[in-house]
Amino acid sequence: MSSADGRATGPEGFRYLPGHLGPEAQRQLVATLRALVAEAPLYRPTMPKSGRPFSVRMTNAGSHGWYSDREGYRYVPRHPQTGRPWPAIPAALLALWREVAGYPADPECCLVNFYAADARMGLHRDEDEETFAAPVVSLSLGDSAVFRIGGATPRSQGRRGPTTSLKLHSGDVVVLGGAARLAYHGIDRVLGGSSRLLPPDQWEGGGRINVTLRRVTPAPQDAR
Repeated sequence: MSSADGRATGPEGFRYLPGHLGPEAQRQLVATLRALVAEAPLYRPTMPKSGRPFSVRMTNAGSHGWYSDREGYRYVPRHPQTGRPWPAIPAALLALWREVAGYPADPECCLVNFYAADARMGLHRDEDEETFAAPVVSLSLGDSAVFRIGGATPRSQGRRGPTTSLKLHSGDVVVLGGAARLAYHGIDRVLGGSSRLLPPDQWEGGGRINVTLRRVTPAPQDAR
């Protein structure tokens, strides 16, 4: 799907940066995220209409927090349980965005997904934002997972179409820009026990963290 230097062989605009974050940087970021979760606890969203709970638990940082319940997918300014504004996006993640996104404005949402060994994420595309000019930047921490991506299939055709899978390991970064910005993607399974990065006593037996950085509203230059 992609060469070691991140050149895409999948959808146009897809970049895969294996091992982009080194072991020490990963450990420091896990500690930072642990503090973030203490301020904005993980919660389990539900699917629109059905109310079926996600298998993934999540929280947010930034001015916009992604949320889902029976009323639909949307961005909200406050934690749904505490009622407090989301904490600021950690400096290390802003630095990652500025390094790899190739976009002149900072992200507004930092979505933190926690995957236990039995969690997954069905094929979907990130389309709740007001602008698609900026890429989505995704970082994996902890257990490896099987990531699947297809093309930017029209919504009317659903999730049909060819897909490609690859394993994402701790420290790997994925960038979805260009045509890949609206590509369907998901996590088929987590390879439980493949990493010892997340202390089991702090992260419910270990697991995987996925951090997704997004721009939600248009930057001034997008409106020109």
